[in-house]
Amino acid sequence: MKKVVACLASIALFSAAGAAHAAYPDKPVTIVVGFPPGGASDVITRLVATEMQAALKQPFLVRNQPGVNGNIAAEAVAKAAPDGYTLMLGSIANAINGSLLKNMQHDAQKAFVPVVQFQSSPSVLVVNPAVPARSLKELVALAKQKPGMSYASNGTGSSPHLAAELLKQREGIDLLHVAYKGAAPAMTDVIAGHVQVAFLTALSAIPSMQSGSLRPLAVASAKRLPEIPDVPTMQEAGLPNFQVESWNGLFAPAGTPANVVQLLNRTVNDILQAPEMRKRIQNMASFPVGGTPEQFKALLHSETLKWADVVQKVNIQP
Repeated sequence: MKKVVACLASIALFSAAGAAHAAYPDKPVTIVVGFPPGGASDVITRLVATEMQAALKQPFLVRNQPGVNGNIAAEAVAKAAPDGYTLMLGSIANAINGSLLKNMQHDAQKAFVPVVQFQSSPSVLVVNPAVPARSLKELVALAKQKPGMSYASNGTGSSPHLAAELLKQREGIDLLHVAYKGAAPAMTDVIAGHVQVAFLTALSAIPSMQSGSLRPLAVASAKRLPEIPDVPTMQEAGLPNFQVESWNGLFAPAGTPANVVQLLNRTVNDILQAPEMRKRIQNMASFPVGGTPEQFKALLHSETLKWADVVQKVNIQP
């Protein structure tokens, strides 16, 4: 009888321990961001992490691990335990890096579970005000008349770089690429007139557009931005099916339990639906998104194919 009681007690203790272990999260969670502090990806992650901490009653810590277009962070998180306690801010860079970088140690579509998309921020085609082009058609005509106009990007393989290469490919024009170490110096040189053209993220470019330091020609999104309502989309400007949006969201290592993924997804969707959060994201010239893990997975897949095609056709080297 004593053995039976002892056995039942052990089972009860084991069950209680298992139940406690299953109560996710029961300790701090780290979200790794592969970009420096202060950028759009870092800001949105910290905003969402603060609300996740309040909702799930555990610290959600943001750790910046920049380098190689976000790939240093990605390599680290790909090797992390798939228990939901190490997550990553995934972005368009994860869709680009696989076709651009050599000796990649992981495949983003296999190494991660896309949990939920946070936002998308369209690129805006801008020119220095001295450039005699006030529309996309005029810019294309000018580029054909005067080959060798230069465009700035915030780095080789960045979404602004690939956006300009896609424009060159689609319109059959020649533009000289000038790569910078970040969006700020790229924009500074376009404003100064050292470079004539650029695709810039809306968040970084809107103040300069509103002040007249940059002239916007078109927005590479499906709809116009409220902050610059007079600027047409690329489709309205005459180039259909041209969308380049810097997106980001929450990724987890492959193998993370489905119940953890679903909990994180529901929590973030609730956060993104809050009016105050939506307003803060929109003030960053971005669109709050949300949605299911399956929808985010489909985005990663389609973006990976899209940019792999551009990288291959243009033969972009890292």
